[in-house]
Amino acid sequence: MNGVANYISAGVLWLGLVVKAPDLVRHRRDPHLRAICVVLGLAGLCFFLGAAPTVGAVNRLSGIPNLAAPLTYVAITAYSAASQVLIVCWRGGPGVRRTARRWILAYTGVVAGIAAMFALGDAPVERRTDLDIYYATTPYTREMILLYLTGHLTAVSVTTVSALRWAREVHGWLRAGLTTLGLGTLFGAGYSASKLAAVAARWYGHDWTLLGTHVAASAAGLGALMTVAGVLIPLTGPRLTEWWRAWRTYARLEPLERELDDLLARRSLRLPRPRWSSPTTRLVWRQTSIHNALSHLDAYLDRDLYDETLQAALRTTGDPERASATAWATVITAAARDERHGVPYAGETDWFRDRAPRPDALVHIADVLAGSAPVRSATVRAVTSRA
Repeated sequence: MNGVANYISAGVLWLGLVVKAPDLVRHRRDPHLRAICVVLGLAGLCFFLGAAPTVGAVNRLSGIPNLAAPLTYVAITAYSAASQVLIVCWRGGPGVRRTARRWILAYTGVVAGIAAMFALGDAPVERRTDLDIYYATTPYTREMILLYLTGHLTAVSVTTVSALRWAREVHGWLRAGLTTLGLGTLFGAGYSASKLAAVAARWYGHDWTLLGTHVAASAAGLGALMTVAGVLIPLTGPRLTEWWRAWRTYARLEPLERELDDLLARRSLRLPRPRWSSPTTRLVWRQTSIHNALSHLDAYLDRDLYDETLQAALRTTGDPERASATAWATVITAAARDERHGVPYAGETDWFRDRAPRPDALVHIADVLAGSAPVRSATVRAVTSRA
């Protein structure tokens, strides 16, 4: 991946971190949330440090040729450990802290080994994209390369097996997230395997630089993005589902609100429309407006018409839910017209409070008014005959 692609990837990952940061501030003791934020931050850091312009800048500013290499290796190692710790925290269980602590301690040792091998080795020629292959036979630097690659391969392999095995036991968004994460870490394993293959080829006098640079970089980029997507899917999926359901319900209620629009406007019963709000907030706003209008129509709701229409619809459809929606649509339409002409119902009133339709029933009433149900014609005939 070129520098621009690296920086774009890092920016996307850090944007996800910024989005999760407020939750981390509110729930700073949540180990699961901390692990997610660490994974996002380190994944972005890996892309940032691995970009060729960043490599050149670090080496130039530090005055140490190839210092960017161990820094990038440390970031990759830390990201590998964080991904495994996240899986451990995600799954839960009695030994979560102990297992997570073991991974952290093990990879702290890997990080210390990388630093020590770089200090002992000799890498005077700057290599921005193929240091692994160029110094594959150099003492100590060779061990540093092998240490970070085997550490990375071990972590992503364990994460892949754990995620895909657990995905078979769960459903929904969690399953989708685990599957995506498992495939992402599988691509991550392709990164370290490609690097190791290119390094081994160098030992035997072969030049597999393309495999160790372009192929490995592509696998790393795709793997990191899929891994982070797998982390975010279970978090964002349920909320997206909730918003989608709220938006569908909001749209389906529109015919009922339109039927009551004149009343809402004349009596100033509608609350100010929320701007830049979530679908859930908009749904509550529409439901509140409808309920305000129906409460105002209490004195105009004809109980006898409701019972007559209910029985007729039951005989026609045999469906109590649809029949009730038809009866309510008939009574509401008639009451809105009577209120407009100032003709209150002469019979029993105040029964709306005890028989007010539930929020889910309002949707079926709106469907009847929209003409989506075959009983719409019966509603129109009932209202016309009463006129």
